[in-house]
Amino acid sequence: MRAAVTLCAAAALAVPLGTASAALSAEPAASTQQTRDPVLVDCSWQPEVRPEAFLLACGDGNSRLVSLHWFRWDANAAVGRGSNAINDCDPYCAAGTFHSYPVTVRLDQPRVWEKDPGERHYTRMTLTYTDGRPDGAPRVVTYSLWA
Repeated sequence: MRAAVTLCAAAALAVPLGTASAALSAEPAASTQQTRDPVLVDCSWQPEVRPEAFLLACGDGNSRLVSLHWFRWDANAAVGRGSNAINDCDPYCAAGTFHSYPVTVRLDQPRVWEKDPGERHYTRMTLTYTDGRPDGAPRVVTYSLWA
């Protein structure tokens, strides 16, 4: 009888301890999720981290970032290098030629993403052309990214 009472008492204590330890182990995961680095939202509304390519002209695909290599990606900003491949649309876009221009890419101004409030996304992109640029384009171009 004494053994049965001891066994029941041990089982009763194990249930609350198991629940408490599960709750404690869940806390770091929740705080980790809140401190995840922001994402870059693509044309398909998919979150991306350190993408190798990124479409700038979602409607027609005539401007994209390619060969991206990121050397910073954190809670405040992301910085990388690559090329901006742009269609000259000469004589018209379907028959045009893509030309690549080296760029430095900076992402910043992270905000909570309305589509997924548990996720933050960069809301501004700045391209700096480092060696040549499209005709009429300034050396530095800044884009607001969708929310």
